[in-house]
Amino acid sequence: MTRYILQTASALTSGLAFGFGLSLSGMLNPARVQGFLDVFGAWDPSLAFVLGGAVVIAFVGVRIMYRMDRPVLDESFHVPKNKKIDPPLLIGSALFGVGWGFGGFCPGPAVASLSVGLGESFVFVIAMIVGMTLHDRVWRRGS
Repeated sequence: MTRYILQTASALTSGLAFGFGLSLSGMLNPARVQGFLDVFGAWDPSLAFVLGGAVVIAFVGVRIMYRMDRPVLDESFHVPKNKKIDPPLLIGSALFGVGWGFGGFCPGPAVASLSVGLGESFVFVIAMIVGMTLHDRVWRRGS
């Protein structure tokens, strides 16, 4: 029971830090993302700095993970073993990119932006949930 409480508290704290960071960096505003993708117009490079910071933190975290025998709050690390680049991965990546470009949101900022009441984020999150549900009910059936 104690491990469950620690895992829940850790997840909540991480989510709050993530949401606060997104808010502080302005990434809850879809115009920022669309401005970054508009390289021939009013280009906004701020997303590059946010992504760069995320890559540095993830790099350090992965290096630390490889030095540990096991995680603090679990029995083992859950690292994907499949390194194959296949059509479902490419199609999913393309759909993500197109949705990100049109909507200005990716899943994390979309959910975090619900807290500020942006109408676009509600539409995006509903569409995202419908898409995930369709995937689980239709695509996975053949797996």
